Amino acid sequence: MARTGRPRGRPPRAGSDGKGHPIDVHVGQRVRLRRTLLGWSQERLAQALGLNFQQVQKYERGANRIGASRLFDLSRVLDVPVSFFFDDMPGEAAQPPAGGAAETASEYEADPMARRETRGLVDAYWEISEPDVRRRVFELTKALARVE
Repeated sequence: MARTGRPRGRPPRAGSDGKGHPIDVHVGQRVRLRRTLLGWSQERLAQALGLNFQQVQKYERGANRIGASRLFDLSRVLDVPVSFFFDDMPGEAAQPPAGGAAETASEYEADPMARRETRGLVDAYWEISEPDVRRRVFELTKALARVE
């Protein structure tokens, strides 16, 4: 039997040419979302998982696939059920990206949770020490969003 250049027993994955599979990208975005909502840095999450922050970066971009045991570890460390990482997955996520890496990267950057401004806002929010004040800031932000 001729070798195909990939390990035996492993099916070829969409995005094996350097582009993240849409499901891997989605799961990575959910990891980033939860980490950001907790006010954690990539370094803090990496330390909790026994990794370096570059690995967390790759997971969040969808460049590296997250295995089942690592996903389980992430759910425990981030205090969410495993299903959280698959919530809100668009139907087209199961399809390989049509436009290549540039399209996948632009979709990633279009995500408001991937923006530096959002991360700064979340960081500032978590610096508010009084839970009641934080809740009021949250309610104010939601009210302002509805006004627009």
